[in-house]
Amino acid sequence: MLHENPDWFTPIGAALDAAAVPYEQWLIGDGMLDLDELPPEGVFWSRLSASSHTRDHPYAKDHARGVLGWLEAHQRRVVNGRRALELEVSKVAQLTALQAAGFDVPRTLAVAGTADLAAAARKLPVPFISKHNQGGKGLGVRLFATHDEFSAYTESPDYQAPVDGITLLQEYLPAAQPFITRVEIVGGAYVYAITADTARGGFELCPADACAVDAPAGPDTEQPDAAPPGANSPIGPADAGPPSLFALREGFDHPIIDRYLSFARQHGVEIAGFEFIETPDGRMVTYDVNTTTNYNADIEAAAPRPALPAVAAFLGLLLTEESAGRRLR
Repeated sequence: MLHENPDWFTPIGAALDAAAVPYEQWLIGDGMLDLDELPPEGVFWSRLSASSHTRDHPYAKDHARGVLGWLEAHQRRVVNGRRALELEVSKVAQLTALQAAGFDVPRTLAVAGTADLAAAARKLPVPFISKHNQGGKGLGVRLFATHDEFSAYTESPDYQAPVDGITLLQEYLPAAQPFITRVEIVGGAYVYAITADTARGGFELCPADACAVDAPAGPDTEQPDAAPPGANSPIGPADAGPPSLFALREGFDHPIIDRYLSFARQHGVEIAGFEFIETPDGRMVTYDVNTTTNYNADIEAAAPRPALPAVAAFLGLLLTEESAGRRLR
């Protein structure tokens, strides 16, 4: 288990323990890699996150690149290997790959450095958003009502420079109803779809308990009049505080699922969440491929086929196959 954030690992470890799948954690970000050594035997699952630098792990991305390259050079079985990592840490890579595969993606300008930011922004109508190319959890995502407002922001102390120097300027896509959908896949199969309430959650919609955020206050945070069509009411008892931002999207059966599965196979992605938004003019716009997808405990408890046991079963099967292969060699 290659990762850099133990807070996200607890539910995964519990699922592996429940399925009696043996594992070890390999924390990425510090340490030595001896290129003359052979990697250990086993199955390796990379969960390196694009937001690793926000947790004081500035070298995790490049450390992971080296480790995954080493493992793959020695033909070790890697889940979400180097190709998946490159999608995880670059939204430009995601969007260009999605667009090449025929998905509708947001109109996006990728700007290196800051000198051309203000001029580039004027190519987009207002409102528009900015975000970091290497992001995660809504990192660096801001909505701007005017070009002048954006220019003032880039020159202010509040400006947050992206870690890789690349800022994305992107068309703002209002939702037909205030939610986005995330489609979860495990081992090349669809497990479920969830909705995330954008009216209360804004741009920070990580479903894991470990990265839960307080809902923003103010007039733009009022709940929608009803749950999204095909979704459960937000999970949680009425007396347990604010309802969850997340709900199962029951009965979701759309051709885009098979397209996501095909895209994942093409790009070496075996466990991931694909996020899209449905706009008032009928567009279905995919804007994120999350290869370190996390799972919400309440969703997992309610889902007919929860994702974490599926992950454990998939990894356990791969481990059995690898062990059998070693015995035959």
